[in-house]
Amino acid sequence: MLMKRLLLLILLLTCVSAASAQSSSSKEPDFIVPSRPTVSNPAEFQKPGVLQLEYGYNANFHATGVSVEQDTPLSLRFAVNRRVLLELDEDSPFSQTAGGLRTTGAGDTQLGIQIVLQHEKESRPGVSFAYYVKLPSASSTEGLGTGRVDHALIGLISQSIRGTTIDFNIAYLLAGRTSSSGHASSGQGALAASRSVSKRLGVQGEISGSSRQDTQPGALFTLGAVTYKVNSRLFLDTGIRFGLTKEAPRVGFFAGVTVGIVELYKRRGHHSRETTRELSNQEAKPGLERDLPQEYHSFNK
Repeated sequence: MLMKRLLLLILLLTCVSAASAQSSSSKEPDFIVPSRPTVSNPAEFQKPGVLQLEYGYNANFHATGVSVEQDTPLSLRFAVNRRVLLELDEDSPFSQTAGGLRTTGAGDTQLGIQIVLQHEKESRPGVSFAYYVKLPSASSTEGLGTGRVDHALIGLISQSIRGTTIDFNIAYLLAGRTSSSGHASSGQGALAASRSVSKRLGVQGEISGSSRQDTQPGALFTLGAVTYKVNSRLFLDTGIRFGLTKEAPRVGFFAGVTVGIVELYKRRGHHSRETTRELSNQEAKPGLERDLPQEYHSFNK
């Protein structure tokens, strides 16, 4: 019953977004828009048709019961259009070191869809809704995962103010219980700020946290990151994360890359109906020279 309601809500929002996509007058999106390294994601994403890959290294140290936790998060994000994004996340390999023993294996898999409800303008923020489902591909017997399916409903808001971009995410989580059947509900929030300090260099800061989730205690984090734009298709990032509560890992380190792999939509230059009609009329008149607009053969890149 829960899955049917979620799928119905996503289908409804997708239809509404598709119906209003043609009327958008906001600025064109960048070729890629990194969602890493912060917990929060931006409300809008990359250029339609672009398959974006994000890959990195993540390590947490001195958590309760675990001395070291490491993973290499991989994300594939595809912009179907200006309103709809599809995402696949993997955390493999994933390893934990506790009591001097290290356990390594596959991490969990996550599938998601993000729908833009309102594009950002100077007078209003960008607003999106996202749904993610976690598939338990990590081993529960080895302690690398819960072995249960989790759901996340996320609201995303983004706004640029005087050169600083603010991203705010709030999430409702339904995590499969490990202590009994059913799901346990909890909440998560993240607030991030990013700013360019030069043409290529940028800085980011974030505070994030979650409430208690079944047997897992709540935690609060803060992070600082530096980003470097190599070109419009390649971004690098690195930074440090700190746990602000007793149960959270004391410190963490991360580094990664975001790259635009391929642009699947390469549309021919558009011409008006009047131009098409004129060309047809020219074809109907023998001996009349037909001038084809130059942009008719061009590609928008």
